[in-house]
Amino acid sequence: MSASIYPLANPKGEKKLCEICQKPAKLQCTKCLVTFYCNLDHQQADWTSIHEKACPLLVSINTPVPSGTLSDQNHHHKETLKKQKCLIEMAHLEARKWVSMKRFQDVLPAALLFQHWIMRVYGSCTVELVPAYLLLAQANIGIGSLSQAQEYLSKAEWIVMKTADCSHTVLHQLHRTLGRLHAAMGKQASALTHFANDVYYAIEMFGLDSIVTSGGYFLMADVFLKQNKPDIAHSLYTEVAGSWHTHLCKLMDGISQSATQPDECFNEVQCVEADQMLSCILEFEEQCVKPRPEQLTMLAHSLAMLWLLRDNYTKALEYGKKAEVLIQGVKEQNRLRESIHNLLQHAEKNMNETANLHTADCNTH
Repeated sequence: MSASIYPLANPKGEKKLCEICQKPAKLQCTKCLVTFYCNLDHQQADWTSIHEKACPLLVSINTPVPSGTLSDQNHHHKETLKKQKCLIEMAHLEARKWVSMKRFQDVLPAALLFQHWIMRVYGSCTVELVPAYLLLAQANIGIGSLSQAQEYLSKAEWIVMKTADCSHTVLHQLHRTLGRLHAAMGKQASALTHFANDVYYAIEMFGLDSIVTSGGYFLMADVFLKQNKPDIAHSLYTEVAGSWHTHLCKLMDGISQSATQPDECFNEVQCVEADQMLSCILEFEEQCVKPRPEQLTMLAHSLAMLWLLRDNYTKALEYGKKAEVLIQGVKEQNRLRESIHNLLQHAEKNMNETANLHTADCNTH
């Protein structure tokens, strides 16, 4: 995957820099030939985070311009731009995935690649850079480098300030990350202010009951718990749980009524984030002095739907059966009871079909 760089092979005065730390490079990717590293550790970190997926695209992007007609050259330019934008989207998604999994060291190479190609395609002062800075800030918050996180957030704030009519999406993301930073610094009051702004802009963009908005409520609840205000946290958790249950029920209905595939409406990042939030709220509810059976049932049902949508039938059955037990203590919830019953049937059917296919494959081989 890598080989030593021969300094004399480079043009005079040209220095190759490490993709991760920008120090003088000693290694070069032997596949794409355009990515360099100062040591094997950084090469391996980049490979794990993003380069394994990005390398083929980088090879394609760096294909020389054909010497044909002007039309051929224009076509090549358009195709290259498409590939560059594809690379940007890939790096963005990978960085978000690592953030959701709390693998913050793995976020950095993907987010740096995301930042690099946005600069190349859109320029160094574009608002498109803000998501990259926010991901880099989140990674640094996660690994405890709060001063570095502040630097990235300052860059993001500067761009937002200089951008007329900045979208509510960008503003909600900015305030959410600022809230995370202030919470990590122990500044709970200012964290709440940023999360409140996050919720405001999310509502403006996505609506009051959106799962995007619910993420802000969840973070606010965490701050209120740290301030020893469990009642407020409880009410916010209820909002989050309700939004996710409604959203997941709609997804299930949509899939059952059409040929829509789960992956088309629910990606890996959303799944991880939803699992973390709903599991946290379920644990909180279970530890309450007076647990609410209806709320517990709804949370277990939500987690069952979540995993069914991701084709994890084992987890879907686990939470589905939990919901089936919990609903025994709930009155007048026939629709929910029926939904849980149908989910269990669906999960068991798919699990059996998967097992049969696996057995058939084993017998074939």
